[in-house]
Amino acid sequence: MSVTGAKFGPTIRVSSDTADRHAAFEAVERVATDDAIAVLPVGPTGSPEPLCLCTIDGTTAFHTGPTPERAADLAASLADGDVPTENADAVVDHDPATEALPVPDSGPLSVGRRRVLGPCGWVDPTEKPTPATGTVDPTAIRSRVAAVDVRGRGRADGARDVSIADLWGRARDAEGDSILIVHAADTDAPADELLCRGAAGHVLDAASIVADAVGATDVVAFASEGASEVLGAVESDVTIHTAPETFRVGEPTMALEALEGNDRIEARRRPPGPETWGLYGRPTVIHTPRTLLQIRALLADDSGGATGTRLLTVRGAVSSPATVELREDQPLSVALEAVETDGDRYVVGGRFGGLTETLGVPASPPALEAANLGTEGVLEVLGPGDCVVATAGERAAFAREENCGRCVPCREGSKQLHIALRGVYDGDFDGDGLRTLARVMRTTSLCAFGEAAARPVRTALDAFEPEFRAHAEGRCPAGVCEGLE
Repeated sequence: MSVTGAKFGPTIRVSSDTADRHAAFEAVERVATDDAIAVLPVGPTGSPEPLCLCTIDGTTAFHTGPTPERAADLAASLADGDVPTENADAVVDHDPATEALPVPDSGPLSVGRRRVLGPCGWVDPTEKPTPATGTVDPTAIRSRVAAVDVRGRGRADGARDVSIADLWGRARDAEGDSILIVHAADTDAPADELLCRGAAGHVLDAASIVADAVGATDVVAFASEGASEVLGAVESDVTIHTAPETFRVGEPTMALEALEGNDRIEARRRPPGPETWGLYGRPTVIHTPRTLLQIRALLADDSGGATGTRLLTVRGAVSSPATVELREDQPLSVALEAVETDGDRYVVGGRFGGLTETLGVPASPPALEAANLGTEGVLEVLGPGDCVVATAGERAAFAREENCGRCVPCREGSKQLHIALRGVYDGDFDGDGLRTLARVMRTTSLCAFGEAAARPVRTALDAFEPEFRAHAEGRCPAGVCEGLE
């Protein structure tokens, strides 16, 4: 029998990214016909491998990617009152009442900590959690958030890498009824969709807390089709909008254009910012699920300290993508412990992240910015066969095609950047000219798209300039660029 909210009885959990998940559920439910065990659907954990978790009281056995037949055998063992520990990838003893995934001593799930990721893979994603605070006092929440200096997570957040307390204050001072937008539609931010699919109830609970704190009378969730489906299954008063599959809407003001149904999605000029003139002219606070759950975690338990944590998705030349949660003082290199890779060069910060060959930088935004890396929460590993010049060129081409066209520095700059990089393959390399163009785009573009679009080229030049010179001489050190020896 499928149930929600199982906590203490024999329970088998099957994560949503398990292969043949529906077949696995059917196989398990055939065993669970006498209600001897609870079958609980859970979301992804962020681990590279899907899981089947078998729990009795305070003991859970972890089984990776089971077939339907194996899942049925695991359920039969539970029905007999035994935790199936044989051939388990891990066995963990824990508090029977825990609402967070028990963490094994080793393996991908042991990397970092699970402060925000905690419920993912353990709870029914659509179930509302136990309230984060006893009495939710908006004034106390605002004071606590300001004292800790919580900052927005991700380019989709209206307070990206700056104090959200300041944004809240401007929204509260603005005229009109304010609105809160849960922005989970950034195609470059896998962690936000993961949180929606794995803990939608927690995300919307956090949204309701923040809405009270900022005085918002309405809450709107803007997410991909998959995330919208899970969010919509949560019992709430939140309006759900499915976002178009485009990189552009990850920028907050372009998201507003999409929500208003405008045919052309382009960035809005600032000032005024959305917090004073946003959706349909209303004061609008825009936060990502990552930001909302950091606030909720702070209110529930401030043991994370003043800096909190950062989610980092590792992808690219890896065995399988993984999302880990690091303290802000931990180096990015810790995230590699969750994957297998032989790559030794990286892009940090998503599509327009910075290229580097060192991951000794802490996960905090000030440290990342000082190292000319991005703060979007993505670490892409480049394999031995990946060319850094081609990587930078592909991102310049993407910027040329995907920019909204509103401002000249981004529209024309991305075009000139792409042309200049093509020239490198023809023997024309002007490093100083490329750096000047990148600096102009970064300092004069209207929105974060143009500010970041040239970062891959700028950082690739700083870290790997000899490879650009080699291409101008007709050689690709990685041996992958066509037409070069």
